[in-house]
Amino acid sequence: MSQEDAKSQRAWRANCSFCGAPVEFRSAASPMAVCSYCRSTLVRDGETLRRIGQSAELFDDHSPLQLGVTGRHQGEGFALIGRLQMAADDGTWNEWHALFDNGRSGWLSEDNGAYVLGFDAATSGQPIAFDWTKSQPGQSAVIDGRAWSVASVVQASVKAAQGELAFLPDFKRRLTVVELRNPQGEVLSLDTRSDPPTRSLGRAVRLPDLALVGLRDEHEGSVSKVQGQAMACPNCGAALAPKLDSTKSITCASCRSVVDLSKGLGADLDFYRQDNALAPLIPLGSTGVLTIDGKKDSWQVVGYQERCDEPDSQEEEQTFWREYLLYNRRLGFAFLVDAEDGWSAVRPITGAPLGRGDKVEWQGVSYKKRFTYPAKTTYVLGEFFWRVYRDQRTYNTDYVGQGSNAKAQLNREQTGNEVVWSAGSALEANTVIAAFRINPADASQFRRGSTLLSRASTSSSWNGNVSSWLIIGMVVLMVLVMFSCSDDCSDVRQTYGSASTEYQQCKSSRGSGGGRYHGGSWGGYSSGGSHK
Repeated sequence: MSQEDAKSQRAWRANCSFCGAPVEFRSAASPMAVCSYCRSTLVRDGETLRRIGQSAELFDDHSPLQLGVTGRHQGEGFALIGRLQMAADDGTWNEWHALFDNGRSGWLSEDNGAYVLGFDAATSGQPIAFDWTKSQPGQSAVIDGRAWSVASVVQASVKAAQGELAFLPDFKRRLTVVELRNPQGEVLSLDTRSDPPTRSLGRAVRLPDLALVGLRDEHEGSVSKVQGQAMACPNCGAALAPKLDSTKSITCASCRSVVDLSKGLGADLDFYRQDNALAPLIPLGSTGVLTIDGKKDSWQVVGYQERCDEPDSQEEEQTFWREYLLYNRRLGFAFLVDAEDGWSAVRPITGAPLGRGDKVEWQGVSYKKRFTYPAKTTYVLGEFFWRVYRDQRTYNTDYVGQGSNAKAQLNREQTGNEVVWSAGSALEANTVIAAFRINPADASQFRRGSTLLSRASTSSSWNGNVSSWLIIGMVVLMVLVMFSCSDDCSDVRQTYGSASTEYQQCKSSRGSGGGRYHGGSWGGYSSGGSHK
């Protein structure tokens, strides 16, 4: 039988028992489907379909994927025939049912701004040795003789469904989703609807490598045309115009409010206000060519955040830094980090390094712990693939490469019930300046540590007075960032009163920030869009 004959043998069609529309099953093993006309949830009952309810309406999250998209993975063709929209407290994500030409089902799921393709995992027949009901992020586990690290434990539910699925989802039940990762870059998901849990094993994939055909807005890559949607800022009413399909939070260009889009564009939009009059050194929308994760490509600045650590005592020095969220429609997301000790570029990784404590290993490189600290986000601009909320806090550990890999960097960040690792390397300031074509008159602002003064004062290509004013400006930015992270303005309020101009200026300066001038996080961020 030819491959085309095999496909036609698998297809089965019946009419929806509620509205009469045709419903097609591509796989003989699929027990249910959702009618594309009336959203009825239909289960197969002999040669007919039986309606057992209605799926909630899918909100338009502007994913480049859609039903009917075809592609290839490891030489085998597949088609996307179904979708689950999952919901948790920190947002939503999609899991796409991929039916392969050989009859095998897989799931293409969102993972920290990227994608993981997973399949039902074969087991040794032995029960899972660790108690998943009490698992915590960072916990070590051995399953079927292999070592894993718990990455997230999330309470989630099926929000909506579309197309044909490999199982009958329970829309009313909330389930615990446990995700583990290992040094081989694999993701193990435990489905706790059964006991012992069934498991799915996946790896990171890039959409361009899957040779996908039939994507939405295909000529735009994965940049969507959300501008056509009627969406107003809930604070000031100005138009919001997200440009990325994966955006979960966006900053209003008019009033700087941070708007939560994680529940869908049709939902009531939550927001919080923030004040900041200073612009990032690299403007949003700027495009630069950088080598990240061994690949040289063009990256666009789509988001920006200012962060600081939270010392245990007033005697400890507080640290401040900036992070630029970079986007490439083929490669996904990366972070450009501006810290006192220099610049670095990092990306979230799918797996988890080997080892614990002061030393870990990732992809053959040994790392040693440098800093451990709590941190919070004080100000954001642009779009983000995770849900951003006021004073978002994380717990971070930074590692630095050893020996000849001294520029290599790792960051472990824990937010609530999730652990995310990021990997990358240090960059020279001149690399950043050249990549984003920075005006030579502004270049001194990009140099960190002792090199800031020495290079600015000795360069003959810049005007001395201009350089001096730039240095003074950077000092002012540094002071403003310190206000945003540590000063609560209580002394000013007691002296001048809560209605005074002095107090209002102090409150405004709390949201402002500048370059970071102390060591700290390499690409840490508050996620919320990981694969579950």
